[in-house]
Amino acid sequence: MSRFYGYRIKFGTNNLSSPGRFWPFVRETVMAILVTGSTGVVGKQVLEHLRGSGAQVHALTRSPEKAQFADGITAIRGDLSDLDSLRRTMQGIGTLFLLAPNAADELTQALQALSVARESGVKGVVYLSVFRGAEYVDVPHFAGKYTVERMIEQCGMPATVLRPAYFMQNDVRLKEALLGPGIYGMPIGDKGISMVDVRDIGEAAARALLRRELAAGPLPREIYELVGPDALTAESVVSIWTDALKRPVRYGGSDLDILEQRLKSAAPAWLAYDMRLMMQRYQQDGAVASTAQVERLSTLLGRPPRSYRDFALAMVTAWAKD
Repeated sequence: MSRFYGYRIKFGTNNLSSPGRFWPFVRETVMAILVTGSTGVVGKQVLEHLRGSGAQVHALTRSPEKAQFADGITAIRGDLSDLDSLRRTMQGIGTLFLLAPNAADELTQALQALSVARESGVKGVVYLSVFRGAEYVDVPHFAGKYTVERMIEQCGMPATVLRPAYFMQNDVRLKEALLGPGIYGMPIGDKGISMVDVRDIGEAAARALLRRELAAGPLPREIYELVGPDALTAESVVSIWTDALKRPVRYGGSDLDILEQRLKSAAPAWLAYDMRLMMQRYQQDGAVASTAQVERLSTLLGRPPRSYRDFALAMVTAWAKD
């Protein structure tokens, strides 16, 4: 028996033919949702959309004394790379939001976190993967995330896999170039990318977490592509920024050497190269969502996903207040 929102709910292991065939019985306890990556761009959005839900929410952070979470969010000291702290943290957790950091050992951290979750009796997982992970086999962090998906599938874990495309909010870093010389400097090419707003990622994750947390037992595995409604190319993005800023904006070009060198000034060389490989695949193959994938996300959100035009207009308004 477990308690959710004041109700006591009984659940246990499914049989070998069910999606949760390797999932253990969950102990009698007051359970909580655990959010990893809680201080990052996506984690903050997940917590924002969980706020006021009535769920008990724990936010994993290396420095809880520095964390500034909303009322009702409990900061928990821990780190996915610290196995002992992870085991302590996972006790009493009903549902896990797993966002592994973009680190050299990301794959190890994610696989171990899932194993600890199984051992601890967590009854549901929401995992943040990546759009086109199965196809972009030469991009390290894409291949790693898809390997985690394979563990979820092969072990029959009751999980929701979320596959976000390129984040619109990544382009906030281009503010100075857009407002200054009027250059869009991300070399996305002309094949098209169905960029997603991180607010939609946070809302989708929160909805999936609450659904699993409130369920009487482990739910079947499901997958959602987190994508925007438009296939964005360099040409269309430049047009959107030109309209939003009411001044000419031009494309900075598709030179990946320049991108890698720029990234290396602020990130490790291995990460800069990883990002170069990702952008290379965007230029070669694109990452365009199907109509069915957009409609499926719309069903989860209860509305269409946000557009890049709406994002750009919101940024221009915010920048004008700075």
